[in-house]
Amino acid sequence: MSHVQPLSAFTTLRLGGPADAVVECTRTAALIDTVTSLDRAGTPVLLIGGGSNLVIGDDGFAGTAVVVATEGVEFGSDDAGPYVTAQAGTDWDTLVAATIDAGFGGLECLSGIPGAAGTTPVQNVGAYGVEISDLLREVRLLDRATGDVRWVRPEELALAYRTSNLKGRDDHVVLAVSLRLNVDGVSAPIAYRELARRIGVQEGATTSASQVRAMVLELRRGKGMVLDPDDHDTWSAGSFFTNPIVADDAIDRVLERIAAAVGDAPIPRFPADGGSKLSAGWLIERAGFTRGYPNEDAAARLSTKHTLALTNRGAATTADLLALAATVRDGVLERFGVDLHPEPVFVNCSLPR
Repeated sequence: MSHVQPLSAFTTLRLGGPADAVVECTRTAALIDTVTSLDRAGTPVLLIGGGSNLVIGDDGFAGTAVVVATEGVEFGSDDAGPYVTAQAGTDWDTLVAATIDAGFGGLECLSGIPGAAGTTPVQNVGAYGVEISDLLREVRLLDRATGDVRWVRPEELALAYRTSNLKGRDDHVVLAVSLRLNVDGVSAPIAYRELARRIGVQEGATTSASQVRAMVLELRRGKGMVLDPDDHDTWSAGSFFTNPIVADDAIDRVLERIAAAVGDAPIPRFPADGGSKLSAGWLIERAGFTRGYPNEDAAARLSTKHTLALTNRGAATTADLLALAATVRDGVLERFGVDLHPEPVFVNCSLPR
């Protein structure tokens, strides 16, 4: 069904102007046919999954927004063990819950993340020490140039920290994802210190997947990171900035500059490919951007629970949000010499420089 409406209805930020038309596809065959037909007609297409990692400009989108609303979860097994396959529009947390209810583990650390299953490999979603790349079995893709549909192995996707070769491109459509699972409800190894401490296990240990899911949801709710229409702290795109990775040849200089600014406070630092990962939320707070910044009357504010989330308090525009993001980014760069990069995908808008 095609109709014109603001795209704010399809994003967790509740921001975004109108599209020329909106088409919701509830079946994979309809999704393929719709995108293929629009491409043949030369109509610009904006694909929207769960809308949780999407910032759409106030002017909207001059074309057709295709909402991926395909749903379906199937379990299977092969020589490597059990797996689950979900259609792209399946709500992610519904999928996680279904795997645990079926007696499996592996996805529990990714509980409570908003959005659709098909978007998770695009940015290699991760939380509490687990990433989609740790679990991904296959992704079913539509090649918009050729019309071919095929299953793609993880090694073809160049998965890295919060990115893949699908991100920032629109030449393929994710139709389904398939993920590896653990038998007997056993969790993934608990690699995140706070989570291990709260559960009462050693880092690296495994435990009950259902117990881990419950604690992850509790931790995320405490940070305003589980969607709640009555809580404006959840009117966000989740973590707006990725944790910066500083190259090995620059890390000592950066750490010295941070220490000179904040004193003897321990600086969170984690090993990463090609360097060290710093905490964006920690840097934002130490640069002077506290929870709720700039004030309670602002239309766009940092979350009152978690400084890494930029929120719409109900009357914000996309321009308001982007201005806040630029202020935070520039403040961190000026104070610490660390450049923060946004995590969401921008449509018809950009972060001011």
